[in-house]
Amino acid sequence: MEETITTTTEKSKNLTIKIGEINTLEVMRDTDYGYFLEAKDEKEVLLPNVYVMEDEMPMGSLIDVFVYTDSEDRPVASTKMPYAKLGEYGYFTVVDYKAYGAFVNWGLPKDLFVPLSQQKEHFTIGKKYLLRVCLDAQTDRLFATQKIGKYLNRDMSGLHQNKVLDAIVLAKTPLGFKVVADNQYEGMLFTNEIFEDIRIGDRKKVYIKNVRKDFKLDLSLQPIGKKAKIGEAEGIIIQLLKESEGTLPFTYKSDADEIKKVFGMSKKNFKRTLTELIESKQIQLLDDTIVLL
Repeated sequence: MEETITTTTEKSKNLTIKIGEINTLEVMRDTDYGYFLEAKDEKEVLLPNVYVMEDEMPMGSLIDVFVYTDSEDRPVASTKMPYAKLGEYGYFTVVDYKAYGAFVNWGLPKDLFVPLSQQKEHFTIGKKYLLRVCLDAQTDRLFATQKIGKYLNRDMSGLHQNKVLDAIVLAKTPLGFKVVADNQYEGMLFTNEIFEDIRIGDRKKVYIKNVRKDFKLDLSLQPIGKKAKIGEAEGIIIQLLKESEGTLPFTYKSDADEIKKVFGMSKKNFKRTLTELIESKQIQLLDDTIVLL
């Protein structure tokens, strides 16, 4: 689905134009090619006609745009949001391959370049790869890399158990799924603690389970601690009951795989949560049915 940049009511004009980021710029000039937008340092960038909305972009107004470089390496603005911005990770499809590198679709008219030196394997057209968006400081060109090791943060200060992070699934391993959290930390989701379908490229809200001495994170898809897990599990069961007219064909004896499929939790957690809900008089358990009270 195509994403566009959402704007805020209170804006502050960018001091300079920043490639690979969302910029707040002033509409300065109307030309045959589009609007020219200006930063505080008076540098300008073109917003092509295809993105111009005259009623919403009067002269002198501040608008939010994403800035990248066109096929001639000139800065250009867009109101469309790429799949990932500078410093972020995305799961991109290869659309072309040359002797010097690959090109991937990242949601903008100009495809994102992945130099041959930034590939850990031979890329195949039509296949997806987990990549980080980077900037060549010498040329101001954006590129993508599969070699992410040097970009991972080893500073664990400020991280603690149950802190919520946004993560993208990087790879499947014998232990579970390797992820990159908050675009900077390497972490692991363990198979025996996953109760939903996960694929490479998925974006998930995760909870820190353990900050390890090797500068990696053990992560969970559920809050850590008995009360936290029960509280979230209760909400899932109650919501599903409301969506099913107050009844569900499950009991303590229901099949573990069916419980995982419907509720996204282990049978042990499911049974414990049912007991909590019964004791708090939110549900009633019949011979073969859960009933919402």
